[in-house]
Amino acid sequence: MNNRVVHFEIPSDNPDKSMKFFTEVFGWKFQKFGNFDYWLILTGDPSTPGIDGGLMKKIDPKQPVTNHISVENLDEMIPKIEKAGGKIVVSKTAIPGVGYYAYFTDPDGNIHGVMQDDQKAG
Repeated sequence: MNNRVVHFEIPSDNPDKSMKFFTEVFGWKFQKFGNFDYWLILTGDPSTPGIDGGLMKKIDPKQPVTNHISVENLDEMIPKIEKAGGKIVVSKTAIPGVGYYAYFTDPDGNIHGVMQDDQKAG
């Protein structure tokens, strides 16, 4: 069982401005992902500690930076989250060729993502 934070997302009203900022300040690199307003963030050398993430066009004005936790089976994890007092706020969604994700709030109202790798997702 992995259950580690493996990805983060930064929502932005102006992705180009945000990418310029993080590139200038931290040297991060960005790659457009698919036909979405979404860019993968490469934060550094993969042989050193740390995680990569994504930058997206903001969907909601209050959308926070979100960490994603890797899980083996999203269908089993969702009821476990709910039983422990969490609430699913975005249901299981496919990322074609990558896997599935969902968003939940913990008992304090913080939002998190859970993600299951599955290259057959579609």
